[in-house]
Amino acid sequence: FDRTRRRTSQRLAMASSNHTFKTREDYKKQKEIDQARKDGLIPAAVDEDGREINPHIPQYMTNAPWYLSTDGPSLKHQRNWKKGLHTQAGEWIPKGQKGHQANKYRKGACENCGAMTHKTKQCVERPRKKGAKLSNAEIAPDEMVQDVVLDYEGKRDRWNGYDAEEYDQVVERYEQVEKYKRERAKAKHLEKLKRRAQREAAGERASSSSSSSSSSDSEGEDEDETKLKETEEAGFGQVKMRIRTTGGGATGSVRNLRIREDTAKYLINLDENSAHYDPKTRAMRGDPNPQKDPKKGFFHGDNLVRGSGEVADFRSLNMHIQEAQEKGQDVHMQAAPSQAEMLHAAFRERKEKLMEENKRRLLEKYGSAAGSKPDEIAGLGQTEAYVEYDRAGHVVKGSQPVVKSRWEEDVFPGNHTSVWGSYWNDGAWGYACCHQIAKNAYCTGRAGIKASKANQEMLLEMQRLEAEKRGGSTGTDKPATGYKPSNTWGESSGHVELDPEKLEEAIIAAKNKQASKVADGAEEKKRKFNVVYDDDTTEEQMEAYRIARERGEDPMKDPKAKNDDGYELV
Repeated sequence: FDRTRRRTSQRLAMASSNHTFKTREDYKKQKEIDQARKDGLIPAAVDEDGREINPHIPQYMTNAPWYLSTDGPSLKHQRNWKKGLHTQAGEWIPKGQKGHQANKYRKGACENCGAMTHKTKQCVERPRKKGAKLSNAEIAPDEMVQDVVLDYEGKRDRWNGYDAEEYDQVVERYEQVEKYKRERAKAKHLEKLKRRAQREAAGERASSSSSSSSSSDSEGEDEDETKLKETEEAGFGQVKMRIRTTGGGATGSVRNLRIREDTAKYLINLDENSAHYDPKTRAMRGDPNPQKDPKKGFFHGDNLVRGSGEVADFRSLNMHIQEAQEKGQDVHMQAAPSQAEMLHAAFRERKEKLMEENKRRLLEKYGSAAGSKPDEIAGLGQTEAYVEYDRAGHVVKGSQPVVKSRWEEDVFPGNHTSVWGSYWNDGAWGYACCHQIAKNAYCTGRAGIKASKANQEMLLEMQRLEAEKRGGSTGTDKPATGYKPSNTWGESSGHVELDPEKLEEAIIAAKNKQASKVADGAEEKKRKFNVVYDDDTTEEQMEAYRIARERGEDPMKDPKAKNDDGYELV
């Protein structure tokens, strides 16, 4: 019990340090004194500064907290003790001014610039490669920092610290612009008066000027009327917000009504299974008549409009960004849309350049079928020279037309006197001037021809000696003098003379060979690796082949295929 009583007395002492614990009699006496002060019977209490305390002020306001340790009644704790510490309104606050500039680095200064008024993390200068702490050079001056303690009004004053004299520059600039406009208008007016005086001096009528002015006024009025009509029509597709209006509805957006001359969407196709129409939003996303020609209809659904315009570009942009992210590029459509747009634009530009370059290379290599043909190529398909051929392909009348090559002609590289391809030997092309078969070889002239012949003779001699050692024949009894144009293939002009007996034998041999192939049931199409043919074909054998070969395109090759009466001609 004693311990509880002691704690209670301590709490009462802390709650009111300026009043000691009062007994019941003391408390009644204090109440009587307070009532007398309120009635004006006794003078009011005085605080430590000599000011009277209003007796009607409640006790919880006159009693100071325990931590202020006041001896008597006082209202000092209720007054603004920060008065005079705030920065006054209109007081100039220096901004951006520099102070003392040191010659060397000081301890505790910024490690980047060397100023004492801020720390390294608060430095706004560019990070140096070697800071002022290490270089001890180019120490930045200290900023002038002023402690600004603003009151409630000062914190919310948007013009605090503004110098009204700065607006004089704006006024001065505006006056200069207005002065220049007035001078320019005056100069235009004088120029107009000068031109009018010149026209009057030349004898022009004054009525022309009056008519022109009236026409210009009428044109101005018409232009104003057209502008007014355009502004009225521009609000047709506008979306307006209706909030508690006579139009109905508390919230939401409603688009203006359609043009009354147009057919309503729900009346285009009255079939119940057609596209769905939402009467609340007046939307029909599907096509009401998908079976009709798209060119004839005027409405194909709202989805068509949603997919037109810049929608395709936006989709391609999203696809490009998605592919770029899959390949590891750090780009995001929502986080950095400008970067994504720039990357997509650069990608499209590079793609177009590559396509143009590829197209140019193809045109240079193969030409363009749609473009005009060169003169040298256009001349290949037509000629006025009359030439007759026999069935063997030989020229009977006229001369063989010489077709110009599409390649460069009369080009003699490597000091050659003949073109490449003028010499042929053992399946290789070469130069006729020196018998060189290497295209990049330098011309050796007659000495090269002699050396080539000697080399060829030496090779033949070596083959002959090797054949004698083996004891057999290699088929090189007649020297290989190279390819010679023959009448067999139609390469030489003139009539071909054939031996009748040899031709008859060749025809019989060709028919027997063809019959044997038919009897076997399969024709040999590929030469086996161990089959040796005799390539020495005579003119009679070639003529027999032409006579005995099958002609599937001939409609009269089998006269009795369908009847025995003769040919069935179509």
